[in-house]
Amino acid sequence: MSKDFQFSIKSIRFDEDYRPSENTRITTNFANLARGESREQNLRNTLKMIDNRFNAMADWDNPRGDRYSVEIEIISVEMDVETGRSGNAIPLIEILKTNIVDRRTNERIEGMVGNNFSSYVRDYDFSVLLREHNEGKADFSTPDDFGELHGKLFKCFVNSEAYKEYFGKQPVICLSVASGRSYVRTENQHPVLGVEYRQDAYSLTDEYFSKMGLKVRYFMPAGSVAPLAFYFSGDLLADYTNLELISTISTMETFQRIYRPEIYNANSVAGKVYQPSLNNDDYSFTRIVYDREERNRLAIEQGKFVEELFIKPYQSVLQQWAADYAA
Repeated sequence: MSKDFQFSIKSIRFDEDYRPSENTRITTNFANLARGESREQNLRNTLKMIDNRFNAMADWDNPRGDRYSVEIEIISVEMDVETGRSGNAIPLIEILKTNIVDRRTNERIEGMVGNNFSSYVRDYDFSVLLREHNEGKADFSTPDDFGELHGKLFKCFVNSEAYKEYFGKQPVICLSVASGRSYVRTENQHPVLGVEYRQDAYSLTDEYFSKMGLKVRYFMPAGSVAPLAFYFSGDLLADYTNLELISTISTMETFQRIYRPEIYNANSVAGKVYQPSLNNDDYSFTRIVYDREERNRLAIEQGKFVEELFIKPYQSVLQQWAADYAA
């Protein structure tokens, strides 16, 4: 039945003129930045931070620190549950695609696909299903098969002809490390990714992404104050060029400095044993306005939206598809 699910991909440029479309997930972090009175300054400052970080890392043959700029595309993925019936495309996933402009050679170089990861079904899983499952319970637990459907939908997408037509490599998702977990610095160090950290135990997000077929490693690049979590399916250190890796680090570290300043804009660098905390008071604000409370509230609203639009009406279809896909 998996052949009945067709994917379509749309792209919009994330630049100073970006305005979220009506079909964009309103909880998407970059959409949050592009609303309100500060939208133009937000976007301009965010893009400048990304370019500055990229050039600081790609410092060879770059004496003035201005050789490169990063272009970002927002990739929106829709899925047709009932092929042949118009109007039934379900908004499924949003990721980012980076491209690198070499101002010295006028060359445009492909960057990384993935980076940020937004998903309606993940909103449902975490903000509706998980909340309802644990309501009134003393001990936290996850429902049976938690994340299984989402994981299979993601794997179906990255193995689809639509994905292969647009992208030449598998995605790499770069997220914040989990608050409350402990990370231990290792002796392994990569020239771009930096020093590797290992975690004491996998987080719920790590387990959720593993059902999407993605492994995780944690690296703190030079000049960073905390490690980042990199989710990937192949060989993170061998499958991607230095510039591709830098495009992900510069983009996602910038976003994390805005979204998680307590961790990524902290005034002290992670030590040999590091436990990130959103209660850290020793950090600096960026000059970018981000409404975190709105983000949390809208995640619940959109989780309920996808429950009514997708999960409930197609429950039997999805259950049968998931069983066939597993086989």
